Amino acid sequence: MSRYTGPRVRLSRRFGVPLFGSSKYLERRSYGPGQHGPRGGRRKTTDYGLALAEKQKVRFSYGLQEKQFRRAYDMAASQRGVTGEVMLQILESRLDSVVYGLGLATTRSAARQMVGHGHILVNGIKVSASSFHVKVNDVIEVKDKSGSRQLATRNIELSASRPIPDWLQLQKDSFKGTLLRLPTLEELHPFGNIQTIVEFYSR
Repeated sequence: MSRYTGPRVRLSRRFGVPLFGSSKYLERRSYGPGQHGPRGGRRKTTDYGLALAEKQKVRFSYGLQEKQFRRAYDMAASQRGVTGEVMLQILESRLDSVVYGLGLATTRSAARQMVGHGHILVNGIKVSASSFHVKVNDVIEVKDKSGSRQLATRNIELSASRPIPDWLQLQKDSFKGTLLRLPTLEELHPFGNIQTIVEFYSR
């Protein structure tokens, strides 16, 4: 499946938030991209355009295609609970999100690559689909191979400044992590307004 492979900093500047992690370039140039960025500010837009931007910010931050993102909404809308919160829980319990949250990868894109290359086990079984839904108490483990463990060790060191969320637990020595529970809406801080996204899809 295709992925966004364009200039990431430019996309972050377009939305005004660090969608793919912090960037010194983005901090230096916080205005929009293009020749009119420094002077013109941002154009006025319609309510639809504003809602679309909120959706795109969250979608790009999770690295999903529109079909995948819409599927997460449809799943959330069919379940009990607050749709926006359930949708974020579905996104956060994807295998690539859990691998990233545990610090086994430095970015969500790198987490998808680790999963796709077969470095990750779930409950002892290799899973190569980054969209795999991790359940509470599932154990995520780096394959016991030197290449996989060396990659994970380097990523853990590089991710040391990023705290592991309270709903996840990592055992560094054994390269194992566990989804302890689903996060609450108050614990999640998406780049876009989740309620606006729900209203956008429910039109």
